[in-house]
Amino acid sequence: MENLLPLVAATLNAGTPLALAALGLAMHERAGVINLGAEGMMLLAAAAGFAAAFHTGSPWWGLAAGAAAGAALAAGFALLVVVFNASQYGSGLAAMLLGSGLSAFAGVSYAGRSLARGETGLPLLRELPWVGNTVFALHPLVYATMALAVLLAWFLYRTRAGMLLRAVGESPESAHALGYPVGRIRTLAILAGGLCCGLAGAYLSVVYTQLWSEGMVAGRGWMALALIAFGMWHPLWILLGAYLFGGLTMLQFQLQGMGVQVPSQFLAMLPYVCTIAVLALRGANPGWLRRNMPRSLGRPFLPER
Repeated sequence: MENLLPLVAATLNAGTPLALAALGLAMHERAGVINLGAEGMMLLAAAAGFAAAFHTGSPWWGLAAGAAAGAALAAGFALLVVVFNASQYGSGLAAMLLGSGLSAFAGVSYAGRSLARGETGLPLLRELPWVGNTVFALHPLVYATMALAVLLAWFLYRTRAGMLLRAVGESPESAHALGYPVGRIRTLAILAGGLCCGLAGAYLSVVYTQLWSEGMVAGRGWMALALIAFGMWHPLWILLGAYLFGGLTMLQFQLQGMGVQVPSQFLAMLPYVCTIAVLALRGANPGWLRRNMPRSLGRPFLPER
């Protein structure tokens, strides 16, 4: 238990930014929009969140600033793909490059600085023996992410608005013919997803590492994209996949602490190898993709005027 509980806590902590970003991107894709700019959104949010937390002294203001930065970049992406019907793939890559460049420029003066570590965890549960100072001592956003996955699953499959969002992702032409505002629905989904990606990036710099460095997202935006396919576009499976990837990330430190003689480079590449393997296995089954993937994913909607 002395080894297991810290590993569980570290897995939840490391999987939270992946889960937040993947849940946000899942809202994009359920509306029929694929966004390749998550890496840039997370980087820009990480820089904005760290700057806000550093100057205000409050991690909550940092998280709010990161969420706002992610939503702002998502608004630009929505303008391109919804209003101007630009290529979703090209617009996503443009958002990724823009976010990466802006974060590198804005974060120059914050390199090498760190934030003060504050007390986290759930007030009553963190006093429990054994699990209190590990599993229940994490940032409240960790537990809020779990609740978000459950809430999003309920929204998508148990509410009229969620079913309408999925209908737009399956057949926007049919939704438009019934009088539903496809463009507005896609825009709201993109903004909500951008906010989640912003929270994920801010979590990395404000809570997880409490410092800023250029490129600190380290491919997590791309891993979040793979998690959506891994989780079959379902929020709860996406959450479990994020914790699996987070556990693989933290396993290297646990094994090294136990004295297991495994090259650190091999352990560090495990999450990325799993990402590639998941994409290869899912792509090898076209029937599975047809059953689970939104049918209008990546296709622009051009209503007849």
